Amino acid sequence: MHILPIAVGLAVVTVGTFFEVVAALGMIRLRSFFLRLHAATMGCVGGSILPLLGLALIALGLESVGVERLYVAGTCVASAIILLILAPSGAHSLARAAYMTRVAPRHPLEFDALEERLKGGGR
Repeated sequence: MHILPIAVGLAVVTVGTFFEVVAALGMIRLRSFFLRLHAATMGCVGGSILPLLGLALIALGLESVGVERLYVAGTCVASAIILLILAPSGAHSLARAAYMTRVAPRHPLEFDALEERLKGGGR
């Protein structure tokens, strides 16, 4: 059993927990739909990917588990990569759909560059 990968893995899981708590507070405290969506996405990226990578490190540090530790670590890393790709793109699609259909209010917005581009004023 190697102590260093397990200790680093536990630290990464702890940082991921911090991201999840901050994202939960952001979901409660923020008023705008787009700000809440940002908090949820950061919670997904930081609160899901970091614990998965930490679990992969912990699994690699446990030699007593045998070859199954490689399967667990590989699954965690593959899941983290998929989440890293899909979470921001899903949030972007949701935000763009809410923006285009005007479902979410845009009241804190001072300058709307996308609106200018849609009207033909931009490039």
